[in-house]
Amino acid sequence: MSRPAVIFGGPSPEHDISVSTGLQACHVLDDVYAIYWSLSGRWFLVDPHLEVGDFAEGVPRKARELTFVATPDGGFLAKRKPLEISVAVLACHGAPGEDGTLQAALDLAQIRYTGPGASASALGMDKYAFGAVVAAAGLPTLPRVLLTDTPPGFDPPYIVKPRFGGSSIGIEVVDDHATAVALAATSPNLADGAVLEPFIAEARDLQIGVRTHPEPDLSLIEAPVRGEGILGYREKYLAWGGSGRVDRQLPADLPGDLVERIHTLARQVSELVGLRSVARIDFLERNGEVWVNEVNTIPGSLAAYLWPDLERRELLEGMIAEAAERPPRRFTTAGADGLALRAAGSVAAKLG
Repeated sequence: MSRPAVIFGGPSPEHDISVSTGLQACHVLDDVYAIYWSLSGRWFLVDPHLEVGDFAEGVPRKARELTFVATPDGGFLAKRKPLEISVAVLACHGAPGEDGTLQAALDLAQIRYTGPGASASALGMDKYAFGAVVAAAGLPTLPRVLLTDTPPGFDPPYIVKPRFGGSSIGIEVVDDHATAVALAATSPNLADGAVLEPFIAEARDLQIGVRTHPEPDLSLIEAPVRGEGILGYREKYLAWGGSGRVDRQLPADLPGDLVERIHTLARQVSELVGLRSVARIDFLERNGEVWVNEVNTIPGSLAAYLWPDLERRELLEGMIAEAAERPPRRFTTAGADGLALRAAGSVAAKLG
């Protein structure tokens, strides 16, 4: 009999937070496969009742190694026998679990999964492409350019961000373009490209959750406290994990017109990107002016704390139900061979 699987971990800088998110989901759901993706990229079936500390040394004891085969008759194999997975709950933060790589592999294996598809996931992870799409749609966003040897058309200070990445890992504030270029040449987090945008010291971060099942729904708006600099990885995830060790307003103390503006923008971004399940959209705000900043397609703790009146089981079961309603993505080449042969024959006739 098939059952849901929770996939967590992964060869990502956000591996540890992914383990935490995945185990939270495992502890809430009944009768699930817990699939751990190790830092080395190997797959293991583990006890869903484990705690975060059980992964401190890596693969926990009594884990059973799995083989993943990206074919319709494959999937996750335990001793050559595929696990009967109804829906995969994806709890992987950062690449390659959140950027479309894992999603595309599951598509090939015909496994349903939570969260957006491969294309939307890739767009959400690519800060440059996401910013360009938001700007092209006419939504308010700060200018964002690729970091090159040419200074941008806006004044410093700048925020330097990895083009592909999330959760503020590798993000720095610099005073000039030369420092940004030097940072890109030395930081491993920027090895795959970097983007620049203006740093607005007076702006504050605002975050809202988006849920697409059983109907489109928006969470409370949160205003985490970032201090003098940027909202960093540690601060974000302490807050998102619900530890209470970071100051935040939930709900944020905002005037009604600003709340409505953020709600409108969140709905527009959700439709623009093609978000699904649960996601989080981040904004910047200063003196009532709002800019779309980023989207997180698999947020920490699945953004459950942004809906304080919603049981986590209800949130997760809704994600699973939505994924189960959608058929696995199927790839077809029906008619392609015939078209190719006809085209080849036409070209040959003309050449002859």
